Amino acid sequence: MKRDKVFLSTLLVSIASFLVISIIILPKSFSGEWYFSPVLVTVGPLEIRWYGLLIASSILLATFIAQKEAEREKINEDDLFTAVSLGIIFGIIGARLYYVLFNLEYFSQNPSEIFKIWHGGLAIHGAILAAFLVVFLYTRLKKKCTFTFLQGLDLFTFVLPLAQAIGRWGNFFNHEAYGSPTNLPWKMYISLPDRMPGYEAYEYFHPTFLYESAWNLLVFLILFYFIRNKRKTYGEVTALYLILYSIGRIPIERLRTDSLYIGDLRVAVVISFILIVLGSLLFVYLRNKRVIVEKKE
Repeated sequence: MKRDKVFLSTLLVSIASFLVISIIILPKSFSGEWYFSPVLVTVGPLEIRWYGLLIASSILLATFIAQKEAEREKINEDDLFTAVSLGIIFGIIGARLYYVLFNLEYFSQNPSEIFKIWHGGLAIHGAILAAFLVVFLYTRLKKKCTFTFLQGLDLFTFVLPLAQAIGRWGNFFNHEAYGSPTNLPWKMYISLPDRMPGYEAYEYFHPTFLYESAWNLLVFLILFYFIRNKRKTYGEVTALYLILYSIGRIPIERLRTDSLYIGDLRVAVVISFILIVLGSLLFVYLRNKRVIVEKKE
């Protein structure tokens, strides 16, 4: 019963917050009546940007929720926060490195931009790969680690889509990561300076940041329920994350105007197909194992 109350409260608060923000901000912004600067506030030479604030906020909230789940699973707090700290640092490095590698032509001509992550340009697949590697190495090298590799991945991946849902609003304030031109009722106005080359004649675009934010929120709620009520073995939550996130990412990515490419192929679409296959195989394999997660209240 207590689990149900926690889940229901999280569900209601998440949906209510998402709806309130959307109802207040988006109609005025999408019509072009309101314009939000990427910079929230300037203090002397220091700029505080929406993008950085939202990324930081998403990490803090995701860590807080993961901590509560870790307490239920009897994981040592020092172990958790050390792993989380390393995961955040190397996850951001991995996300940026991934993005830079697929935009070498631009960054080779603008090397100073490599370190300006507040301008945008963090690729989630790079963050996932780096975080997975950190968890693997930590559980192998740390003596008497209080969680296993797959258990650690579950803690990471079940809160990751919530962080992604919040972080995507950083793209909104940066006026980036939008989709192709559209005349749908929920079309989003993009000012001329923020339009991608070749799209200067268009004014309204798919709000792909919103599509992915909403999808990620749904994935988080599914995984939250699953880890509390349905998980049988460690790793199942990770497998489901890979499947569910990738299923949503493919159609959204195909709408975007700023995709990373290998030849004529969108990198995120290719990676997503691979992750769906790997996640499906992992989930089937784990469901057939006899090791059962101990139920904790």
